Amino acid sequence: MAMSSAAEVPAGDVVVVGSGPNGLAAAVTLARAGLAVTVLEAEETIGGGARTLDLGLAPGIRHDLCSAVHPMALASPFFRAFDLAARGVELLTPEASYAQPLDAEPAAIAWHDLERTAADLGLDGPAWRRWIGGLSREADLVTLLGLSDKRSVPRELLSPRGVRAGLGFGALLAAQGTPLWDRPFTTERARALLTGVASHGIGALPHLAPAATAGLLASLAHAGGWPIPRGGSQAITDALVADLETHGGRVITGHRVDGPAGMPRARAVLLDTTAAQAERLLTGRIRSEMLRALRRFPHGDGAAKVDLVLSGPIPWRDAEVGRAGTQHLGGTRDQMAAAEAEVAAGRLPERPVTLVSDPAVVDPDRIHDGLRPVWAYAHVPADCPEDPTELVLGQLERFAPGVRDLVVASRGIPASRMSHHNPSLTGGDIAMGRISMWRMIARPTARLDPWHLGAGAYLCSGATPPGPGVHGMSGWFAAQRVLSREFGIDAPPSLAP
Repeated sequence: MAMSSAAEVPAGDVVVVGSGPNGLAAAVTLARAGLAVTVLEAEETIGGGARTLDLGLAPGIRHDLCSAVHPMALASPFFRAFDLAARGVELLTPEASYAQPLDAEPAAIAWHDLERTAADLGLDGPAWRRWIGGLSREADLVTLLGLSDKRSVPRELLSPRGVRAGLGFGALLAAQGTPLWDRPFTTERARALLTGVASHGIGALPHLAPAATAGLLASLAHAGGWPIPRGGSQAITDALVADLETHGGRVITGHRVDGPAGMPRARAVLLDTTAAQAERLLTGRIRSEMLRALRRFPHGDGAAKVDLVLSGPIPWRDAEVGRAGTQHLGGTRDQMAAAEAEVAAGRLPERPVTLVSDPAVVDPDRIHDGLRPVWAYAHVPADCPEDPTELVLGQLERFAPGVRDLVVASRGIPASRMSHHNPSLTGGDIAMGRISMWRMIARPTARLDPWHLGAGAYLCSGATPPGPGVHGMSGWFAAQRVLSREFGIDAPPSLAP
């Protein structure tokens, strides 16, 4: 349903601009508190970074537009309370969470089974068991630490077990986020395996923020795993929308809010947008110093997307790589660090760090007439106009010779055009703002309440703590502030089915 002006949106308690996972998490929370909630989505389809669509590349093949693999769907406190499984969302966990193919030696595999991983890593097995295994045994507490509001300490972390988890996480950051990052691992396979996970932090290596990303995601790989939703990421979005509608809320698609004049009437407005978009939409409504702070929040490096249709499974040189739900293509630790440094300097590397997932590894229903979708991202400079298809195929061919012969169709989206299908992905910035330890706290500002922008307006996207990812926590945190500040409701509603 397309609507062209703010006047056409019925006045209510709350309007959420953007239907990504955080916007929907906020909308669900507020609707369950008894408020009248309307979500406005610029695109014709709902879900933002969690959409699965037929792109017309091959009959019956549906592709995940942004996110594809969802460790946070199991681990996030919001989704744990929401209980996706009880709502019919089946999260399929592959035998191996992620894999790191190498040129000169066997691939390193992070099996869901910690002991199998440690055994495969040989000399570094004991160190992996001690460092990563220690975190995986406390994965619930590591998740609370990683997905906190960065303004308070969850009471669980004050227990002896919580303190041990925090110290273990801090030790990993100190080891992997500094130039001493080769310790305690001595083999290239273990070092590269952990660096591939750190690359999800999108930034120069080594640094503390990518190390924190590695600690959280690597621990989840051996705990709940890195699952893939049956049918695609849209299953998560559909479950959120169904709950919202059950509690009286609604989503209006095809409604683009372009400026202050288009902002609808409501007691509270939540923006699932970038900080820069929030600044443009709220000009004249909130204080000028807040507008300046939003304007100054820096964008991060870019990602470029490639969707492939293959006529068979990827022919990995090391066949065990194909048992993982995610592959990190970049080679050795030094090779990945060099590629990420090129990106940070604004230069396009010849061999960019590339993330790949074939959902049919655990969801054979994604295969139609022998064809299967393959998802890939390449790290590139912000706003890079280069079509990433050849870069991604080059990295795939490097570790899976002959894969080009299986390509039936492809679609590449340069970083400069990522915002065409999701306005929040400015210049290919899928993190919605630079990732650093400081910017995970000062996101987008260092204020005690970074979600509240003033005059009943709130930012609820990954541009606020705890940062990027399909976890719903930014929306949940913002919604709780809205309930308390705007409506005097101090106890958030239950999310249980």
